[in-house]
Amino acid sequence: MPYEVPPDLATLSLAEIAALSAARKLPPVEQWNPAQISDSLMVIKADGRWFHDGGEVRRPAMIRAFASLLRRDAQGQHWLVTPHEKQSIVVEDAAFIATDVVQTGGALAFRLNTDEVLLAGPEHPLIARGNPDLPAVYLSVRHGTEARINRSTWLQLVDLAGDELTVTSQGTSFSLVPL
Repeated sequence: MPYEVPPDLATLSLAEIAALSAARKLPPVEQWNPAQISDSLMVIKADGRWFHDGGEVRRPAMIRAFASLLRRDAQGQHWLVTPHEKQSIVVEDAAFIATDVVQTGGALAFRLNTDEVLLAGPEHPLIARGNPDLPAVYLSVRHGTEARINRSTWLQLVDLAGDELTVTSQGTSFSLVPL
């Protein structure tokens, strides 16, 4: 089945974005607790590029497939999880990069570098880290994983935030500056 790139976020209504987000079928990695553990020899660089055993993974379909199997434990370790094995994966900063944002219908919709679309809110909060002079903003994705908001998307958020540097999505307010 050929991959269809999702439409431009700016052309979609909130209902269409929510439907697009809900339509994505992900494996139930939260239900899998395999006994076999190993090292995947994979690294997700801070810029979002994936590497396996030193070589860059260049097939977007493979990255999307691997990304659907990601989970992060309470100690911060990322894992690729299947029903039979759990493999550690090194993540330099965040497992995903948020590459675009639109505000529509009282919500902020983000597109990730994997083409996944998420609505910020109680289920996917924005988290500001760093310090007020050099903030880093992250979006909670799933199973403990996060997306770092890239620079151009952060600048879009700043435009939406106004003087208080606070944005609201689905009734929840988020500061873009660490407190």
